[in-house]
Parts: sequence; structure tokens; C-alpha cells
Amino acid sequence: MPAMHFHLRWPDAREMRCYSPSLVIKDHFSPGARYPLPVFMSEVRTALNVASERVRAKFGFACSMALDQLAAIEAVAATFDEHSEVELLGFEE
Repeated sequence: MPAMHFHLRWPDAREMRCYSPSLVIKDHFSPGARYPLPVFMSEVRTALNVASERVRAKFGFACSMALDQLAAIEAVAATFDEHSEVELLGFEE
């Protein structure tokens, strides 16, 4: 299963390198696009949960790294208001 990283820029200009155990992130985001925080969070939750379930289907257990990554993204997102935007800078395979 091909893992990948994706890079975010938060509203405070902080950048974050994130992990996904699957390329499914590419189905939900476009490089250079900006997303309203609620939309971004909905999509990243879906994408990382799908990625984790793909690991479960292949290996018999969920991907804890994907779930840990989602928790880290959730923690940062909680520091911004719902009118903020997140930029998806790009993908790294």
C-alpha cells in the first residue's frame, strides 16, 4: 500500500507535514487549494478514516498512524475559528 505525506499551511502560516497510509488524500484535496476549515476537517476526517480502513482490509488492523495524524490535525484545527482557511500545499509520495 503506497503511503504518502501531504503538506498544510494553517491560518497562522504554520506549515505541517502530515502522513497518510494511502493515496486516498489525493481524492479529497488539490495542491494549492484553500479550504474553509469546516470543509477541510470534514474531508480530512473522511480521507484518513478511509485510509485506515484500507490498512484494516489488507492487514487486519486499523492504521494507528493515520488515526494519530488525524488527532494531531484536530488539535491544531481547534485553535482556529470556523471562518479560517487551510491551504493544501502539496503531496509527497
